[in-house]
Amino acid sequence: MLFQVISQRYERGSIVLTTNKAFKAWASIFNNDSTITSAVLDRLLHHAEAITIEGSSYRMKDQVPSQ
Repeated sequence: MLFQVISQRYERGSIVLTTNKAFKAWASIFNNDSTITSAVLDRLLHHAEAITIEGSSYRMKDQVPSQ
């Protein structure tokens, strides 16, 4: 399903996608199908700006650490 959405939007409009998985780990999302994974990443990254954010999660700033 995700592949079809990305394919339909490719070269027609913008896509904003966030993930906590590195690109090399995306095969697990697509049932370890390297062909589909490559096609999705090719379409997403063709005109893309990939931004990597590192550091502590802002959402977790108010969480009490477990002991």
